[in-house]
Amino acid sequence: MRKPIVTAGCAGLAALVLAACGSSTAPGVQLAPSAGATAASVPTTPKIPAAISSKPSVTPPKDCNVRQLIKKDLISGSGQVAQAGQTVTVNYVGVLCKTGQEFDSSWKRNQTFTTSLSPSGVIQGWVEGIPGMRVGGRRELIIPPNLAYGKRGSGSTIPPNSTLVFVVDLVSVG
Repeated sequence: MRKPIVTAGCAGLAALVLAACGSSTAPGVQLAPSAGATAASVPTTPKIPAAISSKPSVTPPKDCNVRQLIKKDLISGSGQVAQAGQTVTVNYVGVLCKTGQEFDSSWKRNQTFTTSLSPSGVIQGWVEGIPGMRVGGRRELIIPPNLAYGKRGSGSTIPPNSTLVFVVDLVSVG
């Protein structure tokens, strides 16, 4: 007979605790807002500015023997400026400079790419080439091998010592 008394006692205590919730008038106690204001925010896909809403074509230069990063703004954005170390969301197309062969594209996957502008996130050519862009901008990056994959290349798609050409669209910062 002892179990029903303990169970009834626990149930009574739980009812008392629940009844006290949300009705405190003690000094310094602030009630949580109703209507779901405390719910965690759900990340959303950033809206892509109209000027960069379609896949760009990439035309490699005639001379692929570049020794320094070349940056060229194709469309100037008007939004927030990207800075080194920040997280950015982009669309991009990457081609081999010598052949013009596309080796990667976020457009092909129909999914933007979010990364930190740091050496642990992307190749050095992006770390140096994207800062200064504004959201809504489109920039061409011609990246020499030493700022890309260098002597090792990358898998079967990027041969060793390849100069790469990217067209990068900055969708959002932060």
